[in-house]
Amino acid sequence: MTRPAVNPSASRIAATYIVLAVIAIIANIGAQDLFLRVYAGAYATLLSVVVGTGVGLVVKYVLDKRFIFDFQADNAAHDARVFMLYTVMGLATTAIFWAFEFGFGHVFGTREMRYLGGVLGLALGYYTKYQLDKRFVFRRSWSQQPVCMGEGK
Repeated sequence: MTRPAVNPSASRIAATYIVLAVIAIIANIGAQDLFLRVYAGAYATLLSVVVGTGVGLVVKYVLDKRFIFDFQADNAAHDARVFMLYTVMGLATTAIFWAFEFGFGHVFGTREMRYLGGVLGLALGYYTKYQLDKRFVFRRSWSQQPVCMGEGK
């Protein structure tokens, strides 16, 4: 019985995606921790997660666009449209991430366990996000079409 051949390109993409996901996770959790070091007021934890999510989103978009999907926008409007779709696809995966992070924080009651929940949620969310981005965001069929401002479409 022979094992099915592994596509080297797919293996390379998977390995690269994992490294980039780790970078984005570090940016996200790092931004949260930094925020909490400078702000301890009302809603500090919630605000730190929102800040971390925003930082992680931008970092992950830039990395995915360049190193995973080899995507180049035609112009700023095209890039904005792709980023908006990327963000929309991330809403469900953000819910996964936040559920894990806040769930771990609630159950275990420590910042460290909340961060661990965040890391686990981000890992699961990023796997799901890759599938969505590959299928809907960075598709060659529409992403290569030029976009002009004021098209009304």
